[in-house]
Amino acid sequence: MTNEDFIEALSSAGITLTTQQVRQFERYYELLVATNELVNLTAITEKKDVYLKHFYDSLTVAMYEQKLKSSESTLIDIGTGAGFPSLPLKIAFPDLKITMVDALKKRVNFLQEVVDTLDLTGVEIVHGRAEDIGQNPKYRENFDYATARAVARTSVLAEYTLPFVKIGGRFLVMKGSAAHQELLDGQKALAMLGGQINEEFVFTLPNGDQRYIQIVDKKTKTPKKYPRQAGTPSKKPIS
Repeated sequence: MTNEDFIEALSSAGITLTTQQVRQFERYYELLVATNELVNLTAITEKKDVYLKHFYDSLTVAMYEQKLKSSESTLIDIGTGAGFPSLPLKIAFPDLKITMVDALKKRVNFLQEVVDTLDLTGVEIVHGRAEDIGQNPKYRENFDYATARAVARTSVLAEYTLPFVKIGGRFLVMKGSAAHQELLDGQKALAMLGGQINEEFVFTLPNGDQRYIQIVDKKTKTPKKYPRQAGTPSKKPIS
């Protein structure tokens, strides 16, 4: 996907980028590739692939959750890695307030460099594990949206994310071809943590790769015992 393809595909989906935003995506790409030579951020480094599989793919969630486009909503991105999906969302929708969580200090340093270089505001970067931060009153049940990308299967991901979502907010699940089965397997975890599936969307990226966006409503408070201590959700998923 070339820069022009990226701009055109977004425009077709109702997302129009300014000249400044186009430059921000370009600078983000440059920083990603340069830093990736020193820190393992991503296996995807070809420009056309970064624009398709990282930038465009990150923005697909706003095509199905329209409020991300036009409101000052708060979104927390768990295990954000190199900043996906939250940084592309922030660049495209500057009013969105984002919090990025990652456990690796080198990735946190990269994210801060991107935020500073692109002069982004309304961004918080938190170094730590979701299991610990999810018990912090400053963050717990304090966000309109929580999401994560390529972190864990849905039953585990729910425990990482739903404790951050306020009642009436949403957990935005971004998955590949195994998404529907993971959702079925994760029904007990979602319910126990206060979530309920609202909608599921299936679509393909411009290259034909299948993607799912699942929208989970936060209906009730998450029990205080969740998230459990670091490492437990992945070793002993709710089932």
